[in-house]
Amino acid sequence: MATTGYAGQVDGELKKRGPAESQTPLVPSSPDTDAQKKKQAGKPAKSFVDDYEDIFVCLLFTAVSIFTRLWKIGLSNIVTWDEAHFGKFGSHYLKREFYFDVHPPLGKMLVGLSGYMAGYNGSFEFKSGDTYPAEVNYTFMRIFNAAFGALCVPVAFYTARELKLSRYGTWLVTLMVLCENSYTTISRFILLDSMLLFFTFTTMLCYARLTALRNREFSGQWWLWLILSGLSIGCVSSVKLVGLFVTALVGLYTAEDLWNKLADTKMPITTYAAHWVSRIFGLIILPFCVYMLSFKIHFIILENTGPGDAQMSSLFQANLKGTDFNDSPLEVAIGSRATLKNMGYGGGLLHSHVQTYPEGSQQQQITCYHHKDANNDWFIYPNRKEKDYEVGEDLRFIKNNDVIRLIHAQTGRNLHSHTIAAPVTKADYEVSCYGNTTVGDEKDHWKIEVVSDAASRDYSKIRTLTTSFRLKHPVLGCYLRAGNVNLPQWGFKQIETSCVKENHPRDKYTHWNIESHWNEKLPPAKKDAFKSPFWNDFVHLNVAMMTSNNALVPDPDKQDDLASQPWQWPILHVGLRMCGWDNHIVKYFLLGNPAVYWGAFASLFVLGFMIITYLVRWQRGFPDLTQDQIDHIKLAGLYPAIGWVLHFIPFVVMARVTYVHHYYPALYFGILVFGFCFDWLTTFLPSNARLASFGVAYTIVTGLYIYFIPICFGMVGEASNYAYMKWFDRWRIYG
Repeated sequence: MATTGYAGQVDGELKKRGPAESQTPLVPSSPDTDAQKKKQAGKPAKSFVDDYEDIFVCLLFTAVSIFTRLWKIGLSNIVTWDEAHFGKFGSHYLKREFYFDVHPPLGKMLVGLSGYMAGYNGSFEFKSGDTYPAEVNYTFMRIFNAAFGALCVPVAFYTARELKLSRYGTWLVTLMVLCENSYTTISRFILLDSMLLFFTFTTMLCYARLTALRNREFSGQWWLWLILSGLSIGCVSSVKLVGLFVTALVGLYTAEDLWNKLADTKMPITTYAAHWVSRIFGLIILPFCVYMLSFKIHFIILENTGPGDAQMSSLFQANLKGTDFNDSPLEVAIGSRATLKNMGYGGGLLHSHVQTYPEGSQQQQITCYHHKDANNDWFIYPNRKEKDYEVGEDLRFIKNNDVIRLIHAQTGRNLHSHTIAAPVTKADYEVSCYGNTTVGDEKDHWKIEVVSDAASRDYSKIRTLTTSFRLKHPVLGCYLRAGNVNLPQWGFKQIETSCVKENHPRDKYTHWNIESHWNEKLPPAKKDAFKSPFWNDFVHLNVAMMTSNNALVPDPDKQDDLASQPWQWPILHVGLRMCGWDNHIVKYFLLGNPAVYWGAFASLFVLGFMIITYLVRWQRGFPDLTQDQIDHIKLAGLYPAIGWVLHFIPFVVMARVTYVHHYYPALYFGILVFGFCFDWLTTFLPSNARLASFGVAYTIVTGLYIYFIPICFGMVGEASNYAYMKWFDRWRIYG
């Protein structure tokens, strides 16, 4: 019920509008809190309990969270699920070996930090299913990661409070995060998900706090939370690129806020400009600096050559310890043996092997290959119109616009192109290996066109690593290109290399450089000859990450029992076995709490119905809501719902392979929506009925969590002992 004054205003307004519209407004009654009861009774509004209740309750929730995330965390002593990936990445940091992954480095650096703190030396290979040796304190490393999962609970508590949910609503949101089985399980292993969730939670807390301070902008607290927002956004984006989705949510709110301020004609233009500057600094520049800093530290730590070298530019690799690039001569001459690196993001080395194309010319295949072997080596020879190369001849350096031949060192055949269509990209010409040093024609010729040189503007000589050039086919007018198209199995899934007809000078996939270079007649380059700018390396690695991430598409030749479709996640249609299912193995099943999943998903529709109902009634002239109530619906209900959409829809659209844990950030936004809807709708009930409704919700959420807790703490013995938890056939807990 509305207050008396408000009801009087409504009644007067309704009399003006006529009897057809004199219905009870759909306005929730005021929250039935102890503080209000005391005010109504004429007692002091606050007591000691009121002042410190949030702290006591939050500490209780946090203590239970720590218990559930840590209890029996070391029970399974085998490498479980993606521990095989992220534990291995942590090992690379400890050995300072450069690696490549599709995710930004912050989370994996934290994994490496946990290993360092545990006294681990990085020597374990983290093969899936292997038993941890005694020297690897995997329990400590798991505890380090679990701490992020445990801290999500108090962050969720204070976020709900900042979103102005009632005491009971705050407890419900916190309990749903605490008693979400999938959150408990995913936090107990050496993975990135607990870190991603934690920084997603902190970003939402900062968002909620900033909305609460929107009437105190430019105050000390407001600046503090703006800076914390920027730091949190930078951290969540530096763990996984999924963090960009919550960044988009904060950006959407900021854009709306600035748009609304534009309508304030009383605001001085300087003040409005200050709003723009402060947000650009706090929510764009600061997060970007945090993101870049994570890569800077990443490059500093990983100073040695490692398994990810080939994804980076040759110039970058030359600065790693353990490479032989620094032994290469600087200037390239006729007769030199060299490897050619494609400068496209994630590009590989020009490669050939004895296998032939099954169709087209059926000549020897040309591909691009990331791994280094002798099939990447090429001899540089003059074109057939010039004097042939002789071993004892004087040095002939190659330069811009020279026409050369490239002869495969292992097979002796010429790099060749002709008017036959490429095997996959039919619009391009096929590139093959054909003939030998004496047998061939002008279609073996390639013209060097220098694009740039990182060390000099003098193009009179082609330099190892620093010179970027294109290879043009003089007869066909096409350019040698290696994009991101993979050949079928007959080409060993290597990158298709073709001759593209269109001339796009800025197409990085047509740019090449000499990576390794051998010539006994030339001295090694000076140590300071190869310098790689940080910005170039930063951009190159990020584009390579995104390109590789997009390439993680389902393989039609393989069945992935762990993969799932996005539509299955909100309805809890599937779970995921995290390890083997033998009786002697401690088994973990990634499955959510049905009450949390189904409640969160259903609340999205409930919220939509609520908003449509209020909009229709508003159009009909019913004054149901005050401006404060409208803001509450928008900030605590609508924006979290948008957050769910932003975190869910991209996985529906993208073609990459998906798994159930991709839904976990979206689930949190669904929980916030559920907490808001339940809190809002129960205010229509009498006090006792409202309290009973929350009691039932608490009981169901907690009861189902305890019911499914074995999948979190580890199922020991025969899987048949846990058949009672298999509610649906798609839940492969048993059988």
